Amino acid sequence: MLDQSMRAAILKLREQGHSIRGIAWAMKVSRGAVRAVLRSATEQVPTLVRLEKATPYRDQILELYARCKGNLVRVHEELVASGAQFSNQALTAFCRRQGIGHEPKKPVGEYQFQPGQEMQHDTSPHRVEIGGRLRFVQTASLVCCYSRMLFFQFFPTFTRFDCKVFLTDALQYLQGACETCLIDNTHLVVLKGTGRDMVPVPEMAAFADRYGFRFQAHAIGNANRSARVERSFRYIETNFLAGRSFRDWTDASQQAREWCDKVNARFRDDLKASPRELFGVERPYLKPLPVWVPPVYLLHQRA
Repeated sequence: MLDQSMRAAILKLREQGHSIRGIAWAMKVSRGAVRAVLRSATEQVPTLVRLEKATPYRDQILELYARCKGNLVRVHEELVASGAQFSNQALTAFCRRQGIGHEPKKPVGEYQFQPGQEMQHDTSPHRVEIGGRLRFVQTASLVCCYSRMLFFQFFPTFTRFDCKVFLTDALQYLQGACETCLIDNTHLVVLKGTGRDMVPVPEMAAFADRYGFRFQAHAIGNANRSARVERSFRYIETNFLAGRSFRDWTDASQQAREWCDKVNARFRDDLKASPRELFGVERPYLKPLPVWVPPVYLLHQRA
């Protein structure tokens, strides 16, 4: 079943005048799936209603569960003896979904994003071979939450100056900015407060205003809120950095950009499209880059 972002992309492409065949080819789905989304005329994922084989036996299962002291193997044996025809695995799955003998897991959170709504930025330390030496570097990453477009770079340190350099390069790579940039509660951006009450440093607030977005911090203890960008670090470590070395920092930045181009164009099963294809839908919603932006600089006072 297509997720919400896929359904939104199909509706948007149709609104732009693309044919069903063209949408199906671009999104790597069947024409029947495209027609079904267009007929529904909504990006909301429909709820599947499917009767399970164990449903008619629910009252009997509850009774047997108490009598058999929670042993589902014995419950299944008794059900089969009374004429039920489903497997023990089906019974176990039914009990789990119905909360019979299982403490339901509380979801950690699910977030849906509209095109151009949010991008997420964070850093993570890695060990990288540069110039024949193994160095500790800071990997800065930015991910568009809707399309999953990824951009990252390596820095020997990550100061407020480096943060502005990275975000400038990232926004130029995307040719625009999302409405919000989610960060952790880093002192590089945060002046005071946490989460939604965070007040950014004036210098960083002015930088964000220049590009038309605003910084927002996730609540303390809610790291799952920034899962889009956090997930990218493991991918960078296990894929890009595996077996690679770099002549110098320039070479590292160049290879990182080329790798981003490649993975952004690669089809992803979870998205049923490539990030680049979804970015085609998201691109018109981004805040356009200003006509001219002063270069990022670091002011030194001479004594």
